Amino acid sequence: MERRICELILRATAAAAITETEPVQRLWSGYGHIVRCRLRGGDRTSVIVKHVKLPARHSSSRPADTLSHQRKLRSYQVETAWYGQWSRRCDADCRVPHCLAVESFGEEILIVLEDLDAAGFPQRRSRVGAGEIRACLDWLANFHATFLGAQPDGLWQIGTYWHLATRPDELRALSDSALKRAAPAIDRKLNSGNYQTLVHGDAKLANFCFSADGRQVAAVDFQYVGGGCGIKDVAYFIDSCLDGNAAQSRETELLDFYFQALRHALRAKGSEADAHDLEREWRALYPLAWTDFHRFLKGWSPQYWPPDSYSERLARQVIVELANCPDR
Repeated sequence: MERRICELILRATAAAAITETEPVQRLWSGYGHIVRCRLRGGDRTSVIVKHVKLPARHSSSRPADTLSHQRKLRSYQVETAWYGQWSRRCDADCRVPHCLAVESFGEEILIVLEDLDAAGFPQRRSRVGAGEIRACLDWLANFHATFLGAQPDGLWQIGTYWHLATRPDELRALSDSALKRAAPAIDRKLNSGNYQTLVHGDAKLANFCFSADGRQVAAVDFQYVGGGCGIKDVAYFIDSCLDGNAAQSRETELLDFYFQALRHALRAKGSEADAHDLEREWRALYPLAWTDFHRFLKGWSPQYWPPDSYSERLARQVIVELANCPDR
């Protein structure tokens, strides 16, 4: 590890020395890495360091690669703003790692974070039961209540990594002509609601860290945090941990739980928002939010999508409703 990076970590933690570094993961497309640093002295035994080291800029003769590069670059700038300006507003009900330091070295970015393993969230789950799903939905409800009405200064104006305006290549690759025609209307309806908040933007199961008993969670990876209706996070999260049949059969149960948790969170935070009106609006947007992500997937991974699958049936329903009531 470079000397300047070691010095920053030691200043941020008041530790005497870094005794060991342990790889956690490489960042997408070789844009850096995440490591755990073991410390001696100070009041922490370890920290997580996210080191973004951008590859050489792509040639302008390859516009798709250039767009991808610019999107990734913006995502790390957003994450820097999130930890530097926003994350401290999250409390124990929407736990995130405490940020200890953020610094840029030219096109390199270094973020020093609390180690959530050491803070009581050591578990990662590839499969979850009802308790873990509810813990994540409760986290999302509290996150959305915390930032309801916030203006996403420094963040994505419209959050989520599949947002239509940032994914022209996937839209061009989409062979479903009806869904392609409907995509702008779906996008407009999701972004024009009365109730806007911050969305995590990548609230998949892999980005939640669990306590040993699975009852408490914390979230990581805020590269695509930004403005939007909270139901986009909910639809994406459910899609990340349940297959289509389970998502369909449990839809009412899971949405009921999320909105109950959201009403409780709004009361606890003293919000003056009309919780019933908010729920009415976001419930109606749930099929559109699901279909919006499905639109991205079908362009990103052009493969056979069974016409009787939940996502395909829901998309056809949304397309028909938009055609019959375009301004609804």
